[in-house]
Amino acid sequence: MDKFNQPLSGNEMPRFGGIASMFRLPVTQSAANLDVALLGVPLDIGTSNRTGTRYGPRQIRAESVLVRPYNMATRAAPFDSFQVADLGDVALNPYNLAASIDIIEAHYRRVLENPVKTVSLGGDHTIALPILRAIAAKHGPVALVHVDAHADVNDTMFGERVTHGTIFRRAIEEKLVLPDKMFQIGLRATGYAADDFDWARNQGVTVVPAEQCWYQSLAPLMESVRQTIGAEHPVYLSFDIDGLDPSVAPGTGTPEPAGLMTSQGLEIIRGCFGLNLVGCDLVEVSPPYDTSGNTALLGANLVFEMLCSLPGCIRR
Repeated sequence: MDKFNQPLSGNEMPRFGGIASMFRLPVTQSAANLDVALLGVPLDIGTSNRTGTRYGPRQIRAESVLVRPYNMATRAAPFDSFQVADLGDVALNPYNLAASIDIIEAHYRRVLENPVKTVSLGGDHTIALPILRAIAAKHGPVALVHVDAHADVNDTMFGERVTHGTIFRRAIEEKLVLPDKMFQIGLRATGYAADDFDWARNQGVTVVPAEQCWYQSLAPLMESVRQTIGAEHPVYLSFDIDGLDPSVAPGTGTPEPAGLMTSQGLEIIRGCFGLNLVGCDLVEVSPPYDTSGNTALLGANLVFEMLCSLPGCIRR
């Protein structure tokens, strides 16, 4: 018998059959005895433009049937390294954003009573704030690698202090993250004022606009990230799919032109190997704008790469 849960093979059950759990792994209600918990957070009432990310976790799971268990490029074998299972979705209040934020935080605090790392499927980017609150309660302020087209450091939106565009200002203010160990990669497009990006810079955050990434490998950037953060400090990776260009990830709520390429997104996640990742998220996949399913499929592959970049992942 295998030591760890293994994805259901496409040679045992056709990929279009069976229960569509994440990576065709077992579904469980408890994080006990797990090393990594996969969770869906189907929230989209924090969005400012197109809704639909509430369907993201379900569609990412459905497309994840095509992801195989071994990483041919990095030689990582996450399902031989960790006990991983799908914990299902957080039961939100779809009529109340503030209540949902509290529900998410409480849910993650319960999960994190176990010695487990969380990998989350969004949902809009608002989910990162309550997750960070729970993670910081366990680990203290964390370093942050944030991939996004937007800085998400607005003070308020329509008078609201917690939305998908305000979360990282709140995270810095609440000392959930360390600004001098925080990297925002892929920011671009139009804004209302220079402060849209400069506020984070003024707190000590390293901002890497998309223009600095064009036409080049991001491996050197990630080497700098690893040197700055160090190997011991707890790190959270938050990956908004709109950090990638709409040509490769059109199914999202706030697309911006001239973004990162898929290969660069892979380089960022693979470049986190060697950091002390304690949690990750993949957010803002919006299936109503993803008619081919390719954005959700890409999201599933990025989540697999996150598993491969967790500390202790076997490479053979």
